[in-house]
Amino acid sequence: MDTPKSTSIFTRFAKWTSHAAGRPTTFVLALAVLLVWAVTGPLFGYSDTWQLLINTGTTIVTFLMVFLIQNTQNRDSTAVHLKLDELIRATRGAENALLDIEELEDEDLERMRCHYEKIAEKARAKLDSRLNSKLAEGQR
Repeated sequence: MDTPKSTSIFTRFAKWTSHAAGRPTTFVLALAVLLVWAVTGPLFGYSDTWQLLINTGTTIVTFLMVFLIQNTQNRDSTAVHLKLDELIRATRGAENALLDIEELEDEDLERMRCHYEKIAEKARAKLDSRLNSKLAEGQR
């Protein structure tokens, strides 16, 4: 099944920016900007304007990156949920009630977490019992 490429300018920009922000080159570039700023401190007498420049610049970049990174995380999270939903749906014996579980209220999620925690505890106890039996057989 072919899916259409994203045509939203914002989505393309957010993907590109998020990808670029995580690259080592971007980190080195940001470090270089900070070093240039620090080196120019004595030239400008560590003035308020000199300090304001880096404070304003980093605040603006941080503010905008929060939204771009959140957009990318939201998209990735949605894709992962859809893939997991498809695996649940397609797996025989899986609990289809877990499809779209992320949309439940916190109380419902906690109730289900407790339910599955109890199942896991029983399974671990059963596994421990089997392992202990095998160890005991091996010592005879």
